[in-house]
Amino acid sequence: MNIGLLTFNTLFRGDSRARIKALAGILEDSSYDVVCLQEVVSPLNLAALRAATPSYPHIAHGPSVPLVRGGLVTLSRRPIVRRHFRPYRFTGRPRLEGLLRKGALLTRVQLGDEHVTIVNTHLTANRDTDWDLANPYTRIEAGELAQLADLLAHPALTDPLIVAGDLNVPRSSPVLRDFRDATGLADVLNGDPATTFRPTPKLSLEPIDQILATPPLTATTTLVFKDEIRLPDGRTSYLSDHYGIAAAFSM
Repeated sequence: MNIGLLTFNTLFRGDSRARIKALAGILEDSSYDVVCLQEVVSPLNLAALRAATPSYPHIAHGPSVPLVRGGLVTLSRRPIVRRHFRPYRFTGRPRLEGLLRKGALLTRVQLGDEHVTIVNTHLTANRDTDWDLANPYTRIEAGELAQLADLLAHPALTDPLIVAGDLNVPRSSPVLRDFRDATGLADVLNGDPATTFRPTPKLSLEPIDQILATPPLTATTTLVFKDEIRLPDGRTSYLSDHYGIAAAFSM
């Protein structure tokens, strides 16, 4: 089983339409089999993405009116034979991000005679950037990971699993460690401490975008989209406030 995968938080703020179109051009020239995107919030951005990525004929997302549910979109060059979006139960303090109904988007992808289930997810942002277990945002994230673990324990999920996305939890966090222990998923980045969030003068984070997989699936990984790109109108911009993670899987 060999599969090339990209996970990328596209950033819904700012000139997102132009950046989505630029991203689509990059994807068309890429070798990724499956692309897991987060923060594709606008239905118009989703339509622009679909129109500009004809080499990805298979797509999965939740309801897209009035917003794309969870902001999650999965593109695939391989057939998607099943798709399912599961929202996380909303807990904790009121917050605007609740309008997105964040959750997990499951796709069962056919690879010849084999299948793999790929989970694209985006957890609640930790506005305090404090991942102590006493922090209220960390408790929300731990609850969402517990919901995801329960979902992945469903007896019908017998395929090899890949979980990818903006988990908003550092790779070294005990919360993420507990999730890995509960699910048997392994960190394919092997604890790499390199940030996946573009540093600013005021903020530098540990890696919060993750790819986890069922052994014996392993991957070689690369951080991508670090540099500025040219937008369709000639301006230059970064694609997002996140970097992407590209993973070449084999088993």
